[in-house]
Amino acid sequence: MRDYLDLVDTTTEGPRYDVTPLFGDYQAFSALVDDLVENCAAVAFDCVAGIDALGFILGAAVAMRTEKGFVPLRKGGKLPVQSDTAHFVDYTGQRKSLEIRRDALKPGSRVLLVDEWVETGAQVKAAIDLLERQGATVAAIATINVDDNDLTRSLRNGYRFVSVWDRG
Repeated sequence: MRDYLDLVDTTTEGPRYDVTPLFGDYQAFSALVDDLVENCAAVAFDCVAGIDALGFILGAAVAMRTEKGFVPLRKGGKLPVQSDTAHFVDYTGQRKSLEIRRDALKPGSRVLLVDEWVETGAQVKAAIDLLERQGATVAAIATINVDDNDLTRSLRNGYRFVSVWDRG
């Protein structure tokens, strides 16, 4: 495991770890972004899409480092324009949604989807649905870690995942 991952707070209550201490350390965060970009070197993509909210931080950094545009996938009800919406049940069992501007992507765009952590896979699946509805192709999904469960295994069978810490 890379040393910077020691900054991830694993002593949290509930099913999530807190990655914000990693983001708060410039050298560690920069190393994380470098590693994700390096791990995506063989992936051809036109832009980066990041999932609200921590996926915005990591995705925007990856977009800047790779000199690509950034497409935000917002929490439902946040966009002031016409949008496409996908619903899902998150890791807490709550029904939520993601949305994207209807004109955010050109058909045929190859997208690197970024989120900080993939717990259940439900949010990432909703994001994939949104991107594919706009005619885009998900080139890969980049994250710190992908938890192991039925949905994430299914997603791994259909999509390329790039992570820096695979704790299972």
